[in-house]
Amino acid sequence: MENVNLVELTVEAGIAFVTISRPKALNALSTAVMAELEERLDAIENDPEVQVVIVTGAGDKSFVAGADIVEMKDKTVMEGREFSAFGNRVFSRLANLRQPTIAAVNGFALGGGCELALACDIRIGAENAVFGQPEVGLGIIPGFGGTQRLSRLVGLGYAKEMIFTGRTVKAEEAKTIGLLNRVVTSEALRDEAVKMAQKIQKNAPFAVEFSKEVINLGYEMEINAALKLEAEQFGSLFSTEDQTQGMEAFVAKQKATFNRK
Repeated sequence: MENVNLVELTVEAGIAFVTISRPKALNALSTAVMAELEERLDAIENDPEVQVVIVTGAGDKSFVAGADIVEMKDKTVMEGREFSAFGNRVFSRLANLRQPTIAAVNGFALGGGCELALACDIRIGAENAVFGQPEVGLGIIPGFGGTQRLSRLVGLGYAKEMIFTGRTVKAEEAKTIGLLNRVVTSEALRDEAVKMAQKIQKNAPFAVEFSKEVINLGYEMEINAALKLEAEQFGSLFSTEDQTQGMEAFVAKQKATFNRK
């Protein structure tokens, strides 16, 4: 039997660390892993102390090497659809968390692993990070959001090339095409993710959350509707302590210190 903690969750100074922990299987995503990940996301969503989330994989070889092929191979059409819908539900939950999310990609991010990284807001990769959507070589397509999120992030041309050919993309190329925000050494990966999380934490928490919401919702809208949403949320922040503290500190030439929720 596998370790019952397939997805580990720890919280340190307002940063939640979510670690996919199946190192012997290169952290492959089974139904059990996905179910446990959903539970962890529930806990994070309901924890007012969590301001930023860092997602990574156990060990130094793999972020997540993909979905569990052994589990998938004998599924029926209906079971395949249900598995894809389940994965999309969990990853959409991650994508729409109120807290900003950072993927710390430590090695292979293939198939479902690439899709897990895509569901995060920001991606930092170690030098050994490798991305790919190799599903067509298995007779299927990406099923956890890869056909949609990848094209929105890197553009149709690169997304189609990666998905149609199944080729992998190493860290530096991933950064060039916009799949990674930055590349660091394996040793520096966790510290770099924490530094970015801490930079986010220094800012007004309501403003950060509203920024994420408006970006995510507005990206799917017609531009005028998105700008209207931005104006509405911009105005609503004038009812918060965030705005009062931030602007009063600025006028007083002081550094704002924002309260956690």
